[in-house]
Amino acid sequence: MSSQTKMYREIREIPSAVDRLLTMGSADIQVAAEAARTLDPQFIVTVARGSSDHVCTYLKYAAEVLLGTPVASIGPSIASLYKAPLKLSGSLCIGVSQSGTSPDIVEMARSARQDGALTLALTNHPGSDLAKASDHTLDIHAGPELSVAATKTFVTSAVAGLIFLANWKKDAALLRAINDLPAHLDQATNISWPEVRSAIGTHASLFTLGRGQVLAISNEAALKFKETCQLHAESYSSAEVLHGPVSIVGEGFPVLCFAVDDAAEAALAQTADAVAEKGAKVFATTSAVSAATSIERVRTGHPLTDALSLIVSFYCMVEAFATSRQIDPDAPRHLNKVTETV
Repeated sequence: MSSQTKMYREIREIPSAVDRLLTMGSADIQVAAEAARTLDPQFIVTVARGSSDHVCTYLKYAAEVLLGTPVASIGPSIASLYKAPLKLSGSLCIGVSQSGTSPDIVEMARSARQDGALTLALTNHPGSDLAKASDHTLDIHAGPELSVAATKTFVTSAVAGLIFLANWKKDAALLRAINDLPAHLDQATNISWPEVRSAIGTHASLFTLGRGQVLAISNEAALKFKETCQLHAESYSSAEVLHGPVSIVGEGFPVLCFAVDDAAEAALAQTADAVAEKGAKVFATTSAVSAATSIERVRTGHPLTDALSLIVSFYCMVEAFATSRQIDPDAPRHLNKVTETV
């Protein structure tokens, strides 16, 4: 990575930001977790856009696996444009926004509260409109993030939500893994997958794949390829890619597969090998592959936290790739740091 970009410096700050969250955010998280445990909602809804919505996808799988509570994403325009009330009584609504200012996210959180949901905001700005519209606020403690490409705020939002779920479940093993995360994430910043960068080369298009909680990591990776490298990247579940999208795969087509040590690993590895056998250049964060290429990764002691180490290494890789193409990842064309939608 280039030491000249804000994105580089902010990636390197992720371990300390997570440590700060663990130190300064735990009290508020425990209060919110106790409120959720007392409510015992039948379902959870999320409201977010962009990278924040990928956090919600990650938390969806975590909540469904840990708690057995179904999670659904609500379109923010249901409140802001359509003014449609929803039957949310007794539910939990989680709003995620690093700025906490996007009008449609704020309005959906406000509407959910009026419709009877217990509302929770995950934001880097605890005095924001989203926080004011919510019953509980989890300050993600990322510190200033100046690069347009979100990195620190994605990881700290995901960690804050995961701590919340682990406290709600009182999952001691997961809480231990979370407490060990700063050291593991520091290791992950030393991985940047040069072999993946080389394989992408001048290709204008690629796939990212995941399944379970790492589908969120795949989604975030595809977005960052577009934002920082001006590459057309599409994210698919490894369970879906062979159902049509694989038809565009040609010789040397780059594919990056995210896998962790969980129930989905073997099936994802089989798909990675199947795509590699069709001529693609496939890389996967697992040793379970044969035709695909296994790449370096940091394991953290729990599949849910493993996913977060993978996105940190990916950020290192994509920043390096962007700068190698003479693209400034801090200021992607056509983009602003905060996008406010109605």
